[in-house]
Amino acid sequence: MLIIAIILFGMLIGAAAQFILGKGASGIDWPMAFGAGIIGSFVGGLLASLLAGDGLDLRPSGIIGSLVGALIVTLAWQWWKGRSAATQ
Repeated sequence: MLIIAIILFGMLIGAAAQFILGKGASGIDWPMAFGAGIIGSFVGGLLASLLAGDGLDLRPSGIIGSLVGALIVTLAWQWWKGRSAATQ
C-alpha cells in the first residue's frame, strides 16, 4: 500500500511541477510527471527532510523539497529533450 501511495504522490508532484512551469496547459505528459515526481521526490524530499532535521517523516519540508526536486528534474528533462531534437 505504501508503494502505491508513493507512486501516486510522485505523479501528483510531477504534474504540479508541469503546471508551475506552464507546460501542463496543453495537457500533462504523464510519463514525464511520473519520472520527475518519483526522482524529484526521492532526491529533493529526502535532502530537504534530512537537512531540516525531520528525518524520514512526512513533513512540509519534505513536500516542498519534493516539489523543488520535481521542478529541477522537469526542467532538465525538457532541456535534454529540446537539445536532442535540435541536433536531429
